[in-house]
Amino acid sequence: MKDCTNNTTKGTLVEIVDDEAKNYTREYLQSYPYIQVDDVPLDSVPNTIADYDICVVKNRRFDAELIARANKMKLIMQFGVGLEGVDVDAATRHGIKVARIPGNVTGNSASCAEMAIYLMLGLLKKRSEMDISIKLKRLGEPAGETLLGKKVYIMGFGNIGIDLAKRLRPFGVKILATKRSWTSNLLDSCQPNGDFARSQSNKDDLVDEKGGPENILNFAKEADIVVVCLSLNSETAGIVNEKFISSMKKGSHLVNIARGGLLDYKAVAHHLESGHLGGLGIDVAWTEPFDPDDKILTFQNVILTPHVAGVTEYSYRAMAKVVGDTALQLHAGVPLTEVEFVN
Repeated sequence: MKDCTNNTTKGTLVEIVDDEAKNYTREYLQSYPYIQVDDVPLDSVPNTIADYDICVVKNRRFDAELIARANKMKLIMQFGVGLEGVDVDAATRHGIKVARIPGNVTGNSASCAEMAIYLMLGLLKKRSEMDISIKLKRLGEPAGETLLGKKVYIMGFGNIGIDLAKRLRPFGVKILATKRSWTSNLLDSCQPNGDFARSQSNKDDLVDEKGGPENILNFAKEADIVVVCLSLNSETAGIVNEKFISSMKKGSHLVNIARGGLLDYKAVAHHLESGHLGGLGIDVAWTEPFDPDDKILTFQNVILTPHVAGVTEYSYRAMAKVVGDTALQLHAGVPLTEVEFVN
């Protein structure tokens, strides 16, 4: 978006956000002619980034070299939650703030939670085998499983984990969850009128057994289904590795709706081949787009979706509103109220 007045804010560069997201942002800002939404081809970003005050990214990597070209940049923000593609340290050195859009205020976390349940049910009901039965005109097979009575381990109890636990409760499951600290949560800071204790109690009621990083192998051993909801960083990359999957019960299911790099590819492939892993449901992959000829996709107990957990009209419109409001606030020189800063 470019500012068409002589004020200080040039606007926001929307470079790789898909057409729907770009269009929603333009639609939201149509009454503000001094903000122009620009969709810049990937190859052109290095040559144009110096013209803008805000850059809204989705999948493109923002390394130190590219950030160094952003001479006027005040803010880099993600159209969503994950910021692993942005060199935050480099941005900090150049005086550029980096922010994400919290998933709990846009419906993104709820949408991701729904996708997790879709993948869980798809594995339990044996979606791929059902497709074969339809083609072969067979009725009453395969025999699937139910969520009722299962133990579900939510690995990472942030906004997505909380929304997932809320939606899982009616299925009659036992919920295990781990997070770094149970004394605080991003949602707590949003509670008005000193409602911290009540909000924390409500979240605790969603979990039957709580743990920290030291409990992940024990919880993996107990669970029938592991759902990975962690952020990807240097500490969590490859955390679902050979040791972790070996700790899981034989025949248990693994679901990932966070980031592909959280799972060790070789370990996953090995345990699918051995039959130890009962099923794999992933909305994110190690490389994206994922190779349709990859051997992992030859297993009937694997379900892959194309990174669409958070891609809904509701969440895209909500995120576009946050982008638009942020540009307007920056233009007006007032504090930015709807994003979460990471530096």
